[in-house]
Amino acid sequence: MSDEPQQAWPAPRENPDLIGHEEAEASLAAAVASGRLAHGWLITGPRGIGKATLAFRFARYLLANRGAEAEAPGLFGAAETAAPAGLRTDPNLPVFRRIASGGHADLITVERSWDEKKKKRRGEIVIGDVRDIGQFLHLTPAEGGWRVVVVDCAEDMNRNAANAVLKVLEEPPRRSVLLLVSHAPGRLLPTIRSRCRRLALKPLADAQVRALLARYRPGLEPADQALLVWLAQGSIGRALALAEEEGLELYHELGEQLGRLPDLDIPAVHDFADRLARDREGDRFRTAADLLEGWMARLLRTASLGRPDPGIPPEEAQILGRLAGSRGLDQWLALWEKVTRLIAGAEQADLDLKQVWIGAMLALAGQGRR
Repeated sequence: MSDEPQQAWPAPRENPDLIGHEEAEASLAAAVASGRLAHGWLITGPRGIGKATLAFRFARYLLANRGAEAEAPGLFGAAETAAPAGLRTDPNLPVFRRIASGGHADLITVERSWDEKKKKRRGEIVIGDVRDIGQFLHLTPAEGGWRVVVVDCAEDMNRNAANAVLKVLEEPPRRSVLLLVSHAPGRLLPTIRSRCRRLALKPLADAQVRALLARYRPGLEPADQALLVWLAQGSIGRALALAEEEGLELYHELGEQLGRLPDLDIPAVHDFADRLARDREGDRFRTAADLLEGWMARLLRTASLGRPDPGIPPEEAQILGRLAGSRGLDQWLALWEKVTRLIAGAEQADLDLKQVWIGAMLALAGQGRR
C-alpha cells in the first residue's frame, strides 16, 4: 500500500452520500408524498451496505422538511428542503450539521451503550437504552415536524428492550417514525417485524465497492483491491473494515491454518488467538471471526455442490475441495452451527476471545478427521 492520503469513511449520521439504493430512497420518498407514512420501518440487508446511512438520510429528509410539505420553511429562516435527487439533504444546512453532531432535538439514536465498569460497549441494547423512546415520541416535535428514532442495530435489543419498543410500535404517536436497522431480522420478535414496513436493501455491485475503495483507500495494490472486493460480497463497510483491521493478512494466515486441517499448528493458533485478544475493542476478533464464518459458508456450499464456486481464489478453492469431501454435508452444517454460536456468544456473554478462537479451531480440526 502506498502513502497516498486516505479519506476517512464518514459515520452514517455524517454521510451525505448513498450509493446503490435508489429504489429504496424512492419508496421512502413516495411514502412521505402519499401522506400515509408508516410509523415503523425495518431496514434490512447485509452488514455494511448502507442501511444506517439510509436511515439517517431519511431522518434528515423528514426533519429538514418539517413534515410532508417540502416547501415548509426551516427553523433558521431559509427553507431547509431536501434536494430533488432522492432523499438527499444539502450538507451545508443547519439541520444536517445538527444531526451529524447528535444535537437535533427531534431525533434520538439507540445503540449499544457504553459500560463504564468494563470500559467497552455492552453486548446488547438494554432496557435503559430504550426506556425514553415512548416519552420522547409523545412530546410535541420541537421544530414542528416529525420525531424520529433510529435503532442501530435492532437485533442487539435484549428481550426487555425489544418489548419496550414493541409497545411503542403497537400505539405509535402521531407524526413519529421508528427506523429499525437490522442485519439479522430473523432474530427480532415476530410481532416487531409484523408492525413495521420492511425495506430490504441488496448488496452493492462489485463495481460500486471497487469505486468506493478507490475513493477511500486509493493506495491499495490492484491485487489487494480485487481480493477485498471479492471478500466484501457487496459490502463497502466490510471491505473498509478488512482494510483497516489487517483483514488481508488475517485472511492469508487463516488460510494457512485451515490448509493444515485436520492437523493444527498449535503454537501458531495460540499466537494468532493472542493477537486477536489483545485488541480490547474486539475489532480484530470480529474481523477474523467474519472471515472464518465466510470460509465455513463457502465450505458448506462446496460440500453441497461438490465443487467450489467459480471466482474463489485458487488456494482457497483447493482447501475447500479437500475439506468438503472429508465429511458429509450434515456434519459440516452441525459444525458451522456450533462455531457460529460460539462466536456470537463471545461478546454477548463476555467470553475470553482467545479461548473462543482456540475452541473454534479445535472443533474444526476434530471435524476434519475421518
